[in-house]
Formats: sequence, C-alpha cells, structure tokens
Amino acid sequence: MTFNDIFKSSFWNNVTSVSMLDMALAMILAFGLGMFIFYVYKKTYAGVMYSSSFGVTLVALTLITTLVILAVTSNVVLSLGMVGALSIVRFRTAIKEPMDIAFLFWSIAAGIVLAAGMIPLAVFGSVMIGIVLLLFANRKSHTAPYIVVVTCDGHDSEKNVTEYLKQHTAKTQVKSKTARKGEVELNMEIRLKDDNTDFINELTELQGVEHAVLVSYNGDYMG
Repeated sequence: MTFNDIFKSSFWNNVTSVSMLDMALAMILAFGLGMFIFYVYKKTYAGVMYSSSFGVTLVALTLITTLVILAVTSNVVLSLGMVGALSIVRFRTAIKEPMDIAFLFWSIAAGIVLAAGMIPLAVFGSVMIGIVLLLFANRKSHTAPYIVVVTCDGHDSEKNVTEYLKQHTAKTQVKSKTARKGEVELNMEIRLKDDNTDFINELTELQGVEHAVLVSYNGDYMG
C-alpha cells in the first residue's frame, strides 16, 4: 500500500468502513454511559436552579462525541476535515457552576474512549468517577453558613449587635460594613449552633436596631 492509497476513498468504502454491529454497540453503550452521567449530575447538583436541559445535553454530548470519533477513526481524510470543521465552532454559553465543566469533560471523554474501542476503560472509569462524585460532591459542612444583614443607628448599637451574635452563634465574622450618617449596615457571616433561628427575632428588639435579615448562602462571598 502506497501513501496515496491511504487517502483513496469512495462512497461505498465510507459506507462499509464501520460495521452496523460496531455502530449499534457503540451508540447503545454511549447512551447508557450518558444516562449514568445524567443520573450522577442530578444526584450531585447543588446549585440554585436545576436545569434538566443541561442533563439532556450531557447524554447528547456523549452520543455525539462517540459518533464523531467513530467516523474519525475509520477515515483519515475525514479526520483531517473534522479538525478543520471543529476549529471554527464557537460556544457562547457561559458555564456558571465549576462542577458543570467536569461533567461536560466527562461526557466528552467517555464518548472518545468508548468510540476508540476501549469499552472496559470507558465503563470502569465512568463508574469510578460517578462513585467519587456521589461520595464527595454533596458533602456539606455540619454548620451551614448564613449571612445576617443588620441596620442599626450607630456605634453603640453596632457593638451590642456584634456581642449578641457572638453569644448566640457558633461563629461570627464581619464581611462588610456600610456607614451612613445616623445609620450603619452590617453584613456578617455566622454559623448556627443549632437549627433554631429565633435569635434573629430577638435581635430586632435590641436598642437601636432597625431591622435584621437572615439569609442562607453557599459559602461563596462576593466582595
């Protein structure tokens, strides 16, 4: 076989380059792995609003990657053209959750490894990744973080608020402070001793406190 023979192709050769059995087996396994990735994503999601469309995207991405790699591995000319075609694709969707990047890369990697014929590696690797994510992705600290926003009328009331929160919470830390004439606004991160939040009602009864707001958040502070 010469170098030129490698790049010779015909329509019929392209049709028979991948057998029907290989196509069916690869796509069925890709669908199964995609559904497993979808299941792990659904179980480990910890964001504000769950997006079912992103889960479906993970399944579709596994299938599409498998389809592309099957075509690329069966034809050298097609592989060169595919590189050029994919190089001009631009994705504008912003990924807000860092964990979503891991799931996208997992779907792509599973499709590539599966289409390359390394079925045991694709299955075993996906199972191991899924177990690790299920064990660690949803682990939360025993004391959930909260933000308390307090508006008071001056330094004395600010001091009373700080001392009160230190007495009734496990941890208190000032995140931001806004001072205006005759008004001070405090944003404080706290950790509760228990699930009781009645202390926020008593906080509003302190002298000089105008109002107080308790907000649960994920621990990421945007300064």
